[in-house]
Amino acid sequence: MCRLITTLTWIVLLSACTSTVARKNLPYPLTNDTFGEQVKVVTVPLPIIASSPNEGITVGALSAFLLKDKKDEVSTLVSAQVNYNKNFGVTPALYAAFYPAPEQHWQINLSKSTIINEEYRVKYLNREFMTDKLELNLHAAVFTDGSARFFGFQSTARSEDETNYSDQEMGIDLSLGYRFFDRFKLVAGERLLKVNIMHGAVAGLPFITDRFPVAAIPGVDGFNVNAQKLSLVYSTLDSPDLPTSGLEARVSVENSAEALGSSANYQGFEAEAKEYIPLQDARYISVLRLACKQTTGRGIPFLERASLGGETTLRGYGLNRFIDNGYLLLNLEERIRLFRWRLFNVLADWEVAPFIDFGSVFASLDRANPSSFEFNPGIGVRAVVRPNIVGRIDVGFGKDGPAVFVGLGYPF
Repeated sequence: MCRLITTLTWIVLLSACTSTVARKNLPYPLTNDTFGEQVKVVTVPLPIIASSPNEGITVGALSAFLLKDKKDEVSTLVSAQVNYNKNFGVTPALYAAFYPAPEQHWQINLSKSTIINEEYRVKYLNREFMTDKLELNLHAAVFTDGSARFFGFQSTARSEDETNYSDQEMGIDLSLGYRFFDRFKLVAGERLLKVNIMHGAVAGLPFITDRFPVAAIPGVDGFNVNAQKLSLVYSTLDSPDLPTSGLEARVSVENSAEALGSSANYQGFEAEAKEYIPLQDARYISVLRLACKQTTGRGIPFLERASLGGETTLRGYGLNRFIDNGYLLLNLEERIRLFRWRLFNVLADWEVAPFIDFGSVFASLDRANPSSFEFNPGIGVRAVVRPNIVGRIDVGFGKDGPAVFVGLGYPF
């Protein structure tokens, strides 16, 4: 086995290459004014071995194309891949990220599985929209996730009650932020969403309504959302994309109204604070996040309530493992840069990140039970290509067993 792994590693290393392509042959958005007349393109073929608690194991192969600008920094990333998962069959996928300017970011995901799953997603961020004070953020998506799980409400939801369904969503999230007093930002947003709940792709698990009565799960027969959100943000971060120092705090309130087309009247209140503390020229970065959420109202759709689990909250569990009206979450992570290594002509920081996730869901904060809090230790491995790209593997440990997440970007 060791000989096979070594052989495959050398095949990948030797098959990677760097070429030069005339910029005129790589039109916008692949290139822009930050590129020279000749564009350096690094081509990297890689095997795919990914895992998550809900989806299981996925294997496949990809070819990543990294385009470098005049500063020799990766400004465009395009990845074409083909995956296989026993639940979803074969999935061809295309991912692209464009950074036409330091203040702009495009991201595109396209994929279609032979069984249920599909994803068509576009994200656009412009931190200097029209003026240097305005920030535009757009996220539009149509997707179906056949691996979704529901265990019941409250922190006492049992693993024995696990059910499966397909979460089909179509929506758009648009927000406009205004910066003032250097450190503050006021953000107003609009969210439109249509959700359908259908049979899932995971054999051996009952459908959600086979175990739980329809009347007990608001929104299980589908729902609509037309919600308006207002947030106040305070930030001293040294970088908006890959911060190494500073503090960011956010408080938000969101309202969903039947009068505007939502399926129910309800409100959401959120607060989050993140702090990054560097040591030894940021070789060690201590990261702390404290977050809470509370939803109020009647008939709140189950996917609109507060939930914990997944790669950005409790990493010892799958997505939406715990659902209730509110949650309290604490994440502690130590990002340790082991070394810098130029691989495939790309300079990357290789990090290890031991972490602890601690949190619980509840009907309301005053009814939270200290014994219900989940404690998830774990460890992550990250490859960081500054100023904007992170690849990561996180392994968390919860009461249901270990959970492995593979993806892009820091979890927070």
